[in-house]
Amino acid sequence: MTKVILLVEDNASDEKLTLLAFKGCGIANEVVVERDGAAALDYLFRTGKYATQGAAPVPTVILLDLKLPRIDGLEVLRRIRADDRTKLLPVVILTSSKQDEDIVRGYSLGANAYVRKPVDFAEFASAARTLGLFWLLMNEAAP
Repeated sequence: MTKVILLVEDNASDEKLTLLAFKGCGIANEVVVERDGAAALDYLFRTGKYATQGAAPVPTVILLDLKLPRIDGLEVLRRIRADDRTKLLPVVILTSSKQDEDIVRGYSLGANAYVRKPVDFAEFASAARTLGLFWLLMNEAAP
């Protein structure tokens, strides 16, 4: 069974850093990238441009930025948790936001973790490695 990571990130530099960090630490899983909240929801629920495609692999983990175009990350998280098909999917908020209200709101809406993006690439690579090892290898997903 393929373990897919859904990365929801609108910043091309942060996307590239995340992919480089995964590659650098040996995480070879498929990473599906969506650049806004609406596209992420379309991917998960097979609507919009994905409506005519068959079922996608269910992501093992969703890495979700908060500051997204069209639909922000907190609303994406709310919709994920509101649907029986996705309510148990692990969602890690991966953002540069340091605002306490974002942290509280993220956990209140059911985030499994809140990780602030480190500015330094070495720190970012270490964080990505830790996230990948935990969510892809160690975590036991809900059936």
